[in-house]
Amino acid sequence: MAEVAKLPDPVVVVKGPKTGLRLDVEAGKHRFVADELPAIGGTDAGPSPYHLLLSALGACTAMTLRVYAGRKTWPLEDVEVKLTLSKVAADPADPAKGQVDRIVRQIRLTGPLDDEMRTRLMDVANKCPVHKTLSASAKIETKPL
Repeated sequence: MAEVAKLPDPVVVVKGPKTGLRLDVEAGKHRFVADELPAIGGTDAGPSPYHLLLSALGACTAMTLRVYAGRKTWPLEDVEVKLTLSKVAADPADPAKGQVDRIVRQIRLTGPLDDEMRTRLMDVANKCPVHKTLSASAKIETKPL
């Protein structure tokens, strides 16, 4: 498989003790904790993996919209992105087909934007790189470290 483009500083390292679910995450020069809720065996010391996934999509969406509006010199004052994740039937007519993940992304655009600008920005939201990765079913390779 040919590599198309390298992302700058794409290295993320996750490590933790043998017990519990709390993990230390190193994303480039940034450090934070990931964990799960107590009901799942965690201590809620940090965001869960699904919260991190939604955060990546939300941040990428807001950044993409800000960059686009800035290049167009549109009066976008603020962007709020709210995301939810749920499991839904892959085929409501055939429960045997199991479930799929459904992400709902709601976007609030603040500023004196006209209807055409708002419509275009909602379309541009689907162009954010994380949205494209999630929509394209990324190929994940697992190798020993």
